[in-house]
Amino acid sequence: MAKKPKVPASKKFADGTTYKDSEGKTRRRVSSPGTKRGDAYCARTVSQKRTPTVKVRRKAWGCKGQKSVG
Repeated sequence: MAKKPKVPASKKFADGTTYKDSEGKTRRRVSSPGTKRGDAYCARTVSQKRTPTVKVRRKAWGCKGQKSVG
C-alpha cells in the first residue's frame, strides 16, 4: 500500500480550501483581512500556541499582533 504524500500546512489550511464541519457539511475557509471580523480573529488567536495551522491562518487573515491589515 502506497503512502499518501504529506500535504504542507500552507496548502491544507490555506484560504479558500474546503473542510467538513462536525455535521459533515462542506465549508470553505474564507478570510477577510483588514475588517472588523479580521481584527476579532487576530485578537482571538494572538495568544494561541503557534502551530502550523495557526501560523497559516493568521497569515491569511493578515494579522499583525492583534490587528488585521489588508
